[in-house]
Amino acid sequence: MTTMDIAKNYVELCKNRQNELIVRTLFSPDIVSLEAGAPPGGAAESRGSKAILEKGQRWAENHEVHSVKVEGPWPNGDRFIVRFVIDVTNKPSGRRFTVDETALFTVQGDRIVREEFFYAT
Repeated sequence: MTTMDIAKNYVELCKNRQNELIVRTLFSPDIVSLEAGAPPGGAAESRGSKAILEKGQRWAENHEVHSVKVEGPWPNGDRFIVRFVIDVTNKPSGRRFTVDETALFTVQGDRIVREEFFYAT
């Protein structure tokens, strides 16, 4: 698959909220994920598909997602970016807010090997 094929597949799976399938089919087992800021009690960097799945599980346990808007992908060589606008409520606090973030993905071979998230911290 080309970078654009992977990017389009990624976006389609995101729109259908199939995040676990993304990790299992598009990510390298050794993927590196880098957040703009460390979540409470966590680290900004996660390594490996297992750590990515665990990070996603923690997010789901602590947030109610009302809607997700996914824009892109915009490719450049072996990389692509995607924008996410997420209407979400933090379950512990009850606070509802909007997450507006952009992510840069790096592809090697037919797998995503790195994801980097950019947002206001």
